[in-house]
Amino acid sequence: MILIKRRCVTTLMLSLTFALLAAGCGSSSNSSSSSSVSASAANSNAVPPPAINDFARAEKPRASQFPQPGGRTLQQLASKVGGQVQLGAATGTFTPGKRRFAFALTTSSGSFIYAPTALYVAQRPGARASGPFLAAADPMVVAAQYRSKENAGPGGIQAIYAANVPLPRKGTFTVLAVTRTPRGLIGAPGEIAVAASSPVPDVGQRPPAVATDTSASVHGNTSLLTTRVPPEQMQSAPFNALAGKQPVALLFSTPQLCMSKVCGPVTDIAASLQRAFGSRIVFIHQEVYVDNQPSRGLRPALRAFHLQTEPWLFTINRQGKIAARLEGSFGVNAFTQALQAALR
Repeated sequence: MILIKRRCVTTLMLSLTFALLAAGCGSSSNSSSSSSVSASAANSNAVPPPAINDFARAEKPRASQFPQPGGRTLQQLASKVGGQVQLGAATGTFTPGKRRFAFALTTSSGSFIYAPTALYVAQRPGARASGPFLAAADPMVVAAQYRSKENAGPGGIQAIYAANVPLPRKGTFTVLAVTRTPRGLIGAPGEIAVAASSPVPDVGQRPPAVATDTSASVHGNTSLLTTRVPPEQMQSAPFNALAGKQPVALLFSTPQLCMSKVCGPVTDIAASLQRAFGSRIVFIHQEVYVDNQPSRGLRPALRAFHLQTEPWLFTINRQGKIAARLEGSFGVNAFTQALQAALR
């Protein structure tokens, strides 16, 4: 049985330990992050093997695997599931509407859980629940030839869960992740803080015409262009020279300076997908800090997009409008869908 307690948690104050690796990284030393990770994240090899590794079924959950709310409250649903499971939010920017909520599930010892999962949402624990909203596991592992030194091995997080959930108004919503295991249902509570609005550009809007860095802007110093080892090739032209002329995938990440080690895997996903989509869409990777020095603050492109966390992915269609937007952790499937949206 899980007891859902009401907690006041703001969007920018969700704290994770290394076990909940899936969070986005903080972008500046004087800004809070949607999710932060402890300094112990430095060694991704310390992650224990998955506690439950039903990965194939985790990718394709079915509604029939989960109870229907039937007018019950979230707390009543929680009383029907067991397990000491922890939910780590991987997204933190929410406004009213149907929004992507990404998360990781771990045991108290830090082992990841991969099994069919769905979300239930309510305005408070004692309110009627809606759901189940299927949360498919999205793979984050790429082939060996695309792995950087920041993502050297297949250990650590293998996938991130994500579900699109309705958030009709601003305020705090309670969520319950329910996972189907061979021994029955287990669950983990969490919260979503919804703001009335956000300055971060959204789908359908025109993004700011920023001049992202190129080899010319950093005077040929590749170490300033990207912290990925080996360097990727995603800075052929500045974003403002391409927007509105051809589809663009604009990724904000810093593989070496990302505390949670999420930026490395996400940037590697971009490198792997660039081979399949590079002839139809221009890939741009923008580092986060001025001269890659966190003490110097954010690069102008991030400030123009009003970003306080990373990684973020924006795909822009030929008309110059945002076709898809992904925050925090996202896997191969979500990245691919975002690229396809920009090509329609």
